[in-house]
Amino acid sequence: MKVYNTITKKKELFVPLEEGKVKMYVCGPTVYNFIHIGNARPMIVFDTVRRYMEHKGYEVNYVSNFTDVDDKIIKKAIEEGVSAQEISERYIAECKKDMEMMNVKPATTHPLATQEIGGMLEMIQQLIDKGYAYEVNGTVYFRTRKFADYGKLSHKNLDDLHSGNRSLLVSGEEEKEDPLDFVLWKPKKEGEPAWESPWGDGRPGWHIECSVMSKKYLGEQIDIHAGGEDLVFPHHENEIAQSEACNGKEFSRYWLHNAFLNIDNRKMSKSLGNFFTVREISEKYDLQVLRFFMLSAHYRSPLNFSADLMEASKKSLDRIVTAVENLKHLISTAANDSMTESELAHYEATEEFVKKFDEAMDDDFNTADAISAVFELVKYLNTHANGENTRDYLEKCLERLKTLCDILGLVVEKKSELLDADIEVLIEERQQARKARNFARADEIRAELLEKGIVLEDTREGVKWKRA
Repeated sequence: MKVYNTITKKKELFVPLEEGKVKMYVCGPTVYNFIHIGNARPMIVFDTVRRYMEHKGYEVNYVSNFTDVDDKIIKKAIEEGVSAQEISERYIAECKKDMEMMNVKPATTHPLATQEIGGMLEMIQQLIDKGYAYEVNGTVYFRTRKFADYGKLSHKNLDDLHSGNRSLLVSGEEEKEDPLDFVLWKPKKEGEPAWESPWGDGRPGWHIECSVMSKKYLGEQIDIHAGGEDLVFPHHENEIAQSEACNGKEFSRYWLHNAFLNIDNRKMSKSLGNFFTVREISEKYDLQVLRFFMLSAHYRSPLNFSADLMEASKKSLDRIVTAVENLKHLISTAANDSMTESELAHYEATEEFVKKFDEAMDDDFNTADAISAVFELVKYLNTHANGENTRDYLEKCLERLKTLCDILGLVVEKKSELLDADIEVLIEERQQARKARNFARADEIRAELLEKGIVLEDTREGVKWKRA
């Protein structure tokens, strides 16, 4: 298996630190609102990487954090007049619902930054003791120039950064020994959450959080560190500096980054009015369609989101679902006999598509080509499966197709349809729950209906529903 390593800018043979095991850290979202479709891409991509690794027999320790202390969370809390903890807990719960609907497996561990403050204080103190960090008026900075390899991931030159692009510099330059030094600990501001530290009450800088959580749950060295390409600099670059300066060894063997997602060929932004949350997409589509769309391009290729491409993804996914339903129907009426010789030959012929699938995934997780192999298998099965076949043959063909789809995390079996009357009963229960201010139950019912392909829309005229 070959993976493209951002640090070397080339595909490399994947060799884990420990045979048969993979330690993988993926930067998770900052939880101050519903996740947007830009957040969804790394979630889906690296969940698929994990699934393929597990399919290959690796035991994967997959850690993905939630950043639950941040300026944006604090701003939202102030706007709503609630605590930062209430905001982060609310949106962690909402994020987990979206992840479930996208069929993103829960991480082995989902650490929260606020629960790892002790480890952060410890690592910051070690960096100070080793001369890599210093304190000024309650702020602790990292001495960027002291770390000789700074820039090795982003391939940026320190002197070019200093002279060429002031916007890349962190604020508070007058206190720093060097304008490029970045914050490890910041002093408390009025109304913000804070923790005790040897340098005064305050909170951690963003970068130190991931270094500490990765070390605690995976160890000083890991196999894969992944995230969106927007994190290469400064976040991942700073993680490397902190971790390697503290631990004295290579932090991560392989660095994987997914490319940006554009909306109708433009960068997604609230100001352009082209900003979509995953929850908004779920009101129009089953999120399996979003997952299929995300995997239809190579993860390192920029991806353009549009209504036309989502419709095309829906039709493509429907082709696979239809093939699965057809096989299940044939199985229900097939003779309970063993495979015939001709059926065995047909089944063995399908191994060619499995081989193509594996070759695509072994080549830096090329999900686009892997999906092509799935469609070749679908076409073959549509031609070589009929009412004359034995149940043994049909079941093995179905299992083969479902196995490939499961590696991609695609749910391809139709959900059992609810009757209209059952839907109305659940909607009425949801309305009663909302009146009783039992919003947790109301959300559960909405999620339950969405899971079965029923999309609710709250309007002034009441609740409207449709089948996705």
